[in-house]
Amino acid sequence: MLFGRRKRRIERLLIVEDEPLVAFDTEHFLIGEGFAIVATVDSVAAAVRAMEGGGGIDLVLVDIDLADGNGIEVARAAQGRGIAVLFVTGNCPVDAQALAAGCLTKPYQQRDLFVAIRAIEAVIEGGKVPRRLPDSFSLFGTAG
Repeated sequence: MLFGRRKRRIERLLIVEDEPLVAFDTEHFLIGEGFAIVATVDSVAAAVRAMEGGGGIDLVLVDIDLADGNGIEVARAAQGRGIAVLFVTGNCPVDAQALAAGCLTKPYQQRDLFVAIRAIEAVIEGGKVPRRLPDSFSLFGTAG
């Protein structure tokens, strides 16, 4: 198809956010951008269960502070399954680069989230990373 959309490498997302309004807004925005949301959960335990469910997750968006633990635990579980992680949090953890493809600092514009996901996708595919990245986004050298 000459003018069709190119196939995305990142299509299926897991959202791990314990603030209901933020989770709802993020899910709604990403669905509108054509992503499939495998699940939106608010705890480490639920995130691990979702990843164990074999839902073909391409990227985990995870906050650091969760009701039953820490988003770093979710990132380690995702990393062990070869799933890329984007921290979406007020404070990027010190060891974020070892655990994630990037970190987007809250508060952020929804379009910044989209650009961050596209940049991670570019790293995974070995392609060109967008020249202009949001100031609130740190892209790390590896993804997944």
